[in-house]
Amino acid sequence: MKIALLSRNKHLYSSRRLIEAAEERGHEVRVLDALRCYMNIASHKPTMHYKGDRLQDFEAIIPRIGASITFYGTSVLRQFEVMGVYPLNESVAISRSRDKLRSMQLLSRKGVGMPVTGFANKPDDVKDLIKMVGGAPLVIKLLQGTQGIGVVLAETQKAAESVIEGFMGVKADILVQEYIREAGGADIRCFVIGGKVVASMKRQALPGEFRSNLHRGGTSSLIRITPEERSTAVRAAKIMGLNVAGVDLLRSNHGPVVMEVNSSPGLRGIEEATGKDIAGLIISFIEKNHKMGRTGTKGKG
Repeated sequence: MKIALLSRNKHLYSSRRLIEAAEERGHEVRVLDALRCYMNIASHKPTMHYKGDRLQDFEAIIPRIGASITFYGTSVLRQFEVMGVYPLNESVAISRSRDKLRSMQLLSRKGVGMPVTGFANKPDDVKDLIKMVGGAPLVIKLLQGTQGIGVVLAETQKAAESVIEGFMGVKADILVQEYIREAGGADIRCFVIGGKVVASMKRQALPGEFRSNLHRGGTSSLIRITPEERSTAVRAAKIMGLNVAGVDLLRSNHGPVVMEVNSSPGLRGIEEATGKDIAGLIISFIEKNHKMGRTGTKGKG
């Protein structure tokens, strides 16, 4: 099989592991920087070009699109879909999961557990917004933030008002969420492939820190999840439309709540914590499911 890997850095752990896993199984992999791809959007024969060459004959594509290039990256992926190339995750599903507000609204509509979440536009509504999510302490998140950047814990009413008004003052879109104190600075990353949780790990924040992201110094360890947590993770990935997802959960007093559904979850933390060949499982999923033109996005925009 000829596979395209959309990645801006082939030396990153996740990219390297996917290349190794594919080549071990006899597949040919070409790494493509999404920003160097350009397309001819034609009615009868749409094409994709890369550094002067026309790209063709790919049977599947693995998108590893960074948050900072979501718009262009998903546009490139969508062009491959229009050309009939099988995507591991579809462009529409990636765009859906990257929009924090949209993803929360979709999860809410389907009754998936999540923290009480508020969204407003005007400073005049701040006090009522804070009251609506249960008051301080609370978490304030930039809609465009990733890896814990732009996430603030406001421990008092005054601090919450100041931070929210500050973000609004610079026209930054934010979500305000209840703080799940009982989680103790820990969350659970469930790695979902093809509707099944294939691995899970606990991520623990450093002392004095509430963000458990590994990029922020958090530690990971193997954890056994409950049937309810497993079901919640699978449902969240399905609602987003993702074949492969990292679903982040918190253990609250009222059951598991979804913090985020990641469409390009890193492989290092989960492989090191669990000892599982996650990259191999991803390639195996593509082998079983790839088919030219097999994408719900084709022709739908």
